[in-house]
Amino acid sequence: MSLRRKLKGKKPPEGWELIEEVIEDFEQQLKEAVNEEHEGKRKTELTWKIHRLHWEKNRFIYDLMYQRKVMSKELFEWLVRKKVADGALVAKWRKPGYEILCSMLAIQKGNHNFGTTSHCRVPLRARAKQQRITPDVQTGCISCASGDGKFGGPVWWNTPLDEEDGAKLEENRTTWGQAGAGEPGDGGGGGGGPGPSRKRPASEFEGDDDDELPDEVRARLEALKKGTKALD
Repeated sequence: MSLRRKLKGKKPPEGWELIEEVIEDFEQQLKEAVNEEHEGKRKTELTWKIHRLHWEKNRFIYDLMYQRKVMSKELFEWLVRKKVADGALVAKWRKPGYEILCSMLAIQKGNHNFGTTSHCRVPLRARAKQQRITPDVQTGCISCASGDGKFGGPVWWNTPLDEEDGAKLEENRTTWGQAGAGEPGDGGGGGGGPGPSRKRPASEFEGDDDDELPDEVRARLEALKKGTKALD
């Protein structure tokens, strides 16, 4: 159903004429995404673009209503009643921890194994290695956890990542790899799990090459050594 047909009837509230063109553009993009050629795509990828466009349309409305505060309550409630705006998703964005939630599907436990939420709700730094940058099969979202966002929104399957983002992911991967490298029972999280890291005794630092350490770290080590000698 076209937007004009959906909104046919009572005159819209004041302010609709200012955003009508933008909303119509989003609706047209959604329509094109639904009718897009599916050849060469996996079945699970067919709705990813639709979910992202739905998020962006509702984020536009959310920003006008709650961030810039230039939209009237009457207009917002009218958009929700007409199903132009996703009232449930917008309401979730106002709660701590859900600021950039990708979709209500991500937190519907009945849609996921073991009655949990989607893995895109788990921060990147807290994930198992095999799920680090894997998109959710339903929404195409890699991460919508607070702190992992990119450009003010979730990290989607097609979100461009710069070198800094790539380095951060690699750093997380390395950290987790080291945490799970120990043998079972030695406190190193054997079997690849994120077990607690083993504390190194002071004697192990003696063989480290100070030349390879950053200046700040080297200065701290020197201060520690001086303090140790003073106590002898």
